[in-house]
Amino acid sequence: MFMRGFRGQRGITGLETSIVLIAFVVVASVFSFTVLSAGIYSSEANKQTIFAGLRETRTRLRQNGATFAFSAKAGSTETVYKLVFVVSNSLAGEPVDLTPPYAEDASGIDPDFVASNTSATVISYADENQRLADVPWSIVFIGNHNGDNLLEDGEKAEISIWLLDRDTAIAEDQDNSAILMDNSTANGGGVGGIDVSGVLVGKSTRFVVEVAPQIGAALTVQRSIPPGLRQVMNLN
Repeated sequence: MFMRGFRGQRGITGLETSIVLIAFVVVASVFSFTVLSAGIYSSEANKQTIFAGLRETRTRLRQNGATFAFSAKAGSTETVYKLVFVVSNSLAGEPVDLTPPYAEDASGIDPDFVASNTSATVISYADENQRLADVPWSIVFIGNHNGDNLLEDGEKAEISIWLLDRDTAIAEDQDNSAILMDNSTANGGGVGGIDVSGVLVGKSTRFVVEVAPQIGAALTVQRSIPPGLRQVMNLN
């Protein structure tokens, strides 16, 4: 009798142990699933954070070809009044908003302020004498273009950066064909370029232009004006 009772108790103990082991396995499985899920979620969140960081640090613009400088006469002083270069989209599928604040029509005083446009891209200019944080600029799309102001994959845009106003009624080699900006768009011309407190851009001037889109790093263009000024200068 004693041995039968002991064997019965041993069987119950084995059953309880099995239940405990099963419970432990179930809990371990649930815990493992939770840890794996958290790990996957964390990895996905980290991946999204990395991609977001790359979008912020990578420039979405690429310069195509040369940078050109155009000169005219402010008063009787020959000076650079406009810089021009072509850009394209460096990240396929990520359009860049290049809605320009100004336009150019080769009539009267250029550039012409476009009040209906809200620009998301800011262009700055700096040389050894000055920094212009928000210079006037205009664009012309060249080649394939769908008609909007978004620079998309396969499209190219020619950006004109205006340091001075240009009186198109006067030939570039004549006096007063370029005008210091008066920081008013009411009478034509731009705001944010070189005014009476600035320094005209002459020969051998080194400068930096930054094109900062709404998302992504700025495109930086560094060049030097040649030792002798001509009406059109290839700075490459």
